[in-house]
Amino acid sequence: MTPGRRRRLDEAAPLFPAASRHCPAPRYRADPRVRPVLPLLLLLLLACDSFGAEPDPDWTLVWSDEFDGPAGQLPNSANWTFDIGTGWGNRQLEYDTDRPENVSLDGNGNLAITARRESYRGSAYTSGRIKTQGLFEQAYGRFEARIRLPAGQGIWPAFWMLGADFDTVGWPECGEIDIMEYRGQEPSIVHGTVHGPGYFGGGGLTARHLLSGARFDTGFHEFAIEWTEERIVWFVDGQRYHAVDRDDPPGRWAFDHSFFILLNVAVGGTFVGPPNQSTTFPQTMLVDWVRVYRAE
Repeated sequence: MTPGRRRRLDEAAPLFPAASRHCPAPRYRADPRVRPVLPLLLLLLLACDSFGAEPDPDWTLVWSDEFDGPAGQLPNSANWTFDIGTGWGNRQLEYDTDRPENVSLDGNGNLAITARRESYRGSAYTSGRIKTQGLFEQAYGRFEARIRLPAGQGIWPAFWMLGADFDTVGWPECGEIDIMEYRGQEPSIVHGTVHGPGYFGGGGLTARHLLSGARFDTGFHEFAIEWTEERIVWFVDGQRYHAVDRDDPPGRWAFDHSFFILLNVAVGGTFVGPPNQSTTFPQTMLVDWVRVYRAE
């Protein structure tokens, strides 16, 4: 799979340029020879109004990781660094490590983040949490990943982003974009959410997508956002299911600066609750690729 340029997916490209300043009404002289074309021009202008927005830009690939390499190799250190520790403010039960047992390539072109039941540094579980902080950060664009999710009560995978100013202003002031968040006990549902000042935790602006007649743990699916100065739009397998506009949050719009990417599999926590006797381990999230584009 060779990534290249792509068209935005949040809506079909208009058939005509946008109206108003993009389709200014021409001035006509009272010449009978041009009167027959006036109805056609009026129809074109009405079409501009009907189709609305400017033509969608093409997307140009600016960053990616295809996770090619031998089994057991750690992810590329030029792209990713590790969060090591536990809790993370969400009462998570795992200890996130930088060991290949928890985060490594699988030798088949995927990254494997694996949650295990084992005693480690005072925690009953281990897993992995990686990020591009300090290595790659971008404001606006299309951010996407192709992922096969795990399943089970208390398993909490996510593909998400935090503001690059996280270390200085903290959360939620930095802003958070959850491109894909998932409860392992609900294997057919994913969530897309933003958090910011005045709308965080249970007050985040969120929506869910139901995969009809299928599950996210039985195959790979593509999760994406398209982010502009005015809105963020969420997709699953090319299908738009959620959008947040700049004026929607009850607090400050926190999405006007660079963000970095995170991938992790949590065990337990406020969003999913703890594992129970039905939860089997290990549980692995496979990531085929992560790609970031900018608009032309």
